[in-house]
Amino acid sequence: MTRPAIIIFGAAVRADGGPSLTLRRRVMAAASFGATLEDPLYIPTGGQGRHGPPEAEVMARLLQDLGVPAAAIRLELTATDTFSSARACARMLRGHDGPVFAASSGYHLPRCVMLLRAFGLPARAAPPPEAAHGWQERWWWRGREALALPYDAVLAGWERLRRRRS
Repeated sequence: MTRPAIIIFGAAVRADGGPSLTLRRRVMAAASFGATLEDPLYIPTGGQGRHGPPEAEVMARLLQDLGVPAAAIRLELTATDTFSSARACARMLRGHDGPVFAASSGYHLPRCVMLLRAFGLPARAAPPPEAAHGWQERWWWRGREALALPYDAVLAGWERLRRRRS
């Protein structure tokens, strides 16, 4: 079997450079899932946000603190949102023939998987972390995703159409 890849989608970095609770929970869930696989490649994705170092660097540090060797981590530092993360990771994994897993919060996973598939990766969802927010906040995030998913689907379709024409 070829090497599985786990793409970890970023979240906010705090003003002090530390991970937000959401970012920490995503990384912990990805590391826990990766421990069940043989020699996974971890791809934390996320560029420079408002605070601290790039999201991918913060996630890589967390992964190493959880015992993941640096050689098993490949950073994607350019992405500024979910769409650009999926596109950049698909480029990184062009020609990869192992399984690909999206790691993120439960409300975010459908869009992550959809975008990775739209960019040509046979992605599946990794088990998400338990939701940390109250029910009101969870519904807010789900509502946001309900709007973002079709928007990103149209953008991904448009990009694929443009690539075919060129």
